[in-house]
Amino acid sequence: MRHATDAALDELDELLDEIRKRYPILRERKRGAFYRGGQGWLHFHEDPAGLFADLKIDGSFVRFRVSTTTERNDLLRRMRGSVK
Repeated sequence: MRHATDAALDELDELLDEIRKRYPILRERKRGAFYRGGQGWLHFHEDPAGLFADLKIDGSFVRFRVSTTTERNDLLRRMRGSVK
């Protein structure tokens, strides 16, 4: 599984915009790679199975599939508890 390319991130553009809007505490050092307090917090991957997000929850990354609108909304819900 590789980090998401620009083409993959283009597919996630609405999700990325929503994350930027909802969570200004996160800093996007490069497109699709969000940091909090100098630590990686959220980034994206792609592979033949789809698009995925790694979100830091309780100090460890947890992977979420984000290929569909429903999956993206689930990620946003999970982020509420992760980003304080």
